[in-house]
Amino acid sequence: MIQLLVLAGIIIAALLAVSSKDLLLGVIFLAAMSILVSIEFYFLQAPDVAITEAAVGAGLSTAIFIVAIWKTRRNEQ
Repeated sequence: MIQLLVLAGIIIAALLAVSSKDLLLGVIFLAAMSILVSIEFYFLQAPDVAITEAAVGAGLSTAIFIVAIWKTRRNEQ
């Protein structure tokens, strides 16, 4: 039952990330999705993949995306 909730959360987070107009909010939803995928890998008895997904997917990628958004400017006012 918990695994189905995690899978539903992954789908919802992915849909919210794609449909989000704000880039920062989209990155936050992607980070949440990555954490949920990491939990799912742990449920599937792959803790090494779960740790890697949490570190790279949620940690490093989110930091890179946030820095990229922070360093760019919008042309529209």
